[in-house]
Amino acid sequence: MSEDALREEIIKVLKTVKDPDLNRDIVSLGFVKEMKFDGNNVSFDVELTTPACPVKEQLKNECETKVKAVEGVGNVVVNMTAVVRSTDRDQPVLPGVKNIIAVASGKGGVGKSTVAANLALALHVTGASVGLMDADIYGPSVPQMLGVPIAPPKGGPDNKIYPIEKHGIKLISAAFLAKEGQPLMLRGPMLGGIIQQFLQNVDWGELDYLVIDLPPGTGDVQMTLTQRAPISGAVVVTTPQEVSLIDAEKGVKMFFQVKVPVLGIVENMSYFICDGCDKKHFIFKNGGGKTMAERLNVPFINDIPLITNVAECGDAGTPIVVADPDSPASIAYKELAGKVAAQLSINQAKEDNVETSFEVAWEG
Repeated sequence: MSEDALREEIIKVLKTVKDPDLNRDIVSLGFVKEMKFDGNNVSFDVELTTPACPVKEQLKNECETKVKAVEGVGNVVVNMTAVVRSTDRDQPVLPGVKNIIAVASGKGGVGKSTVAANLALALHVTGASVGLMDADIYGPSVPQMLGVPIAPPKGGPDNKIYPIEKHGIKLISAAFLAKEGQPLMLRGPMLGGIIQQFLQNVDWGELDYLVIDLPPGTGDVQMTLTQRAPISGAVVVTTPQEVSLIDAEKGVKMFFQVKVPVLGIVENMSYFICDGCDKKHFIFKNGGGKTMAERLNVPFINDIPLITNVAECGDAGTPIVVADPDSPASIAYKELAGKVAAQLSINQAKEDNVETSFEVAWEG
């Protein structure tokens, strides 16, 4: 079989490999690139929309299996790559940031900041470039979780502020604006000024994802950010208790009103597994987050177990995703990162009209 005929057969079978999130085949999506031949051996890239794709290995295995079954093909090498696409390519605020993810909660005490920090780190370990903005003005706890000393960040020309880098991600926090242990006592207009400074003056560089840890509730900071920053989507954190769910629903409806896509609901401290027991114990009720998500017609992303190491690692300055990457909580956070990234890709595909916007590329 000639090389051209072999290429044609390979493309034909690759058209049967579908991305389950985008519900399109990888050839039509333009994922297949750099196809090369060495005799009857073939190699090609599959370029995904995010390195955090939860079905990456599934797609790779399916490509290898189907291409190997083509008559005349010898060895097959599938290189999985990723280029994160931008939600809003023309936006003037944070031009180097491709996607902005807001992490919110209706009330305090649900572990929102812990989720935000571990989500950012879970996205980073996939290979994405990630920043974390701690915009929880009155309770900025992210520096403690990442083991970052409270000190003013470095400045540069044109009033630029450089974020601090820790555990591979870039961080700016409201905690850096006051001396350690001292409260930030601010009125509404001053809150807006701080957020504006974080948006305009921080030199984030090029980022695939910027995770913003919002304060709990639906107040000034939330409104300022949603009005002035091109937020790609929001993750709302709750716990299973009814009192938390009531406030979380208000948070979801706030994003509805400001037309920010809700990527989904995360139920934190969902269940507990005791030592020596594989059974899930639902301490704070069961299934409330999923039920609320179904009622509001938004995705239920994941439930995060209640594990003491999560708090201990955060207190020690090394979040669980870094300190114990194979723990049940870390696995849950990595699943969360994959689902968030996938939902962003789904939203972008709808906006870009994937049926016609991507083309197949390869080298002969």
